[in-house]
Amino acid sequence: MRIGLMIEGQNGLNWDRWKRILAVAEEAGFESVSRSDHFTNPQGPDKDSLALWPSLTYAASHTARLRFGPLVTPVTFRLPAITIKDAAAVHDLSGGRLVLGLGIGWQDREHHDWGIPFPDVDSRYGMLRDELEIVRRIFRTRGPVTYQGKYFQVHGAELLPHPVNGGPPILIGGNGPTRTLPLAAEFADEWNAVFVSPQRFRDLSSRLDALLDEYGRAPGDVTRSVMVGTLLAANEQDLADRVQARGRTLDELRVRGVIAGTPVMWVEELQSYADAGAERIMLQWLDLDDIAGIQAVAREVLPAFA
Repeated sequence: MRIGLMIEGQNGLNWDRWKRILAVAEEAGFESVSRSDHFTNPQGPDKDSLALWPSLTYAASHTARLRFGPLVTPVTFRLPAITIKDAAAVHDLSGGRLVLGLGIGWQDREHHDWGIPFPDVDSRYGMLRDELEIVRRIFRTRGPVTYQGKYFQVHGAELLPHPVNGGPPILIGGNGPTRTLPLAAEFADEWNAVFVSPQRFRDLSSRLDALLDEYGRAPGDVTRSVMVGTLLAANEQDLADRVQARGRTLDELRVRGVIAGTPVMWVEELQSYADAGAERIMLQWLDLDDIAGIQAVAREVLPAFA
């Protein structure tokens, strides 16, 4: 199982922090660094929030082996054409290391504050389906593409130069069994579950297998990954104090997809996700200045999965 970091881009991310995290992650041996795409946080107060595509352009040109990408970029923020052009350029600049995570968006506050239209959830799923159709066709077609969707259209659009390796893999994130998983089965190269226990991950992955069969695809056609919360403790007493501060029990945190404990406990919990079929795991790292913690995970946890 490959292990990466997940950074909340609206949680105080600025250039100094982003540069430092990328450098440490690359040196320490993490497989990837993913980041959210938000203008601000859902409750406030507002914090530093680094724009997505400039930050990924920096990642492409200032790292040599890390995979990276949005987890995920909302369809409400940009026309598919803009996302396609930016993604293809960054993917090529990095030598093919971008993973393009796409989603419907969920946070109404950022849309309201920044004057971005925020349609109802049914419309956003329709927008995402149109975007996925356009992205897939343009990345995979050498020649003009025409597509007439309800929300988005292209008329003889051709992407030049053609991106390396047929463009970045498409990641669809989410746990919804009736809308998100069917979209993943139809369009995704990677499916990412969010804050679920190993057993829930296993159940959702089995559901995805059945849907893939309906679309004539094999289970191995879609990489399985999961994003988890994190709570790293130095010892048992430190763990008890940190869990109490969160107002939940250790079992409650784990059911909600939080890896909690000492490094030894982390290895056991991460292995349970690997046993459930996870091929990649993204560790949500909320304290953007806790570089020592990132290095401790690299030193004491990553070797178990090398």
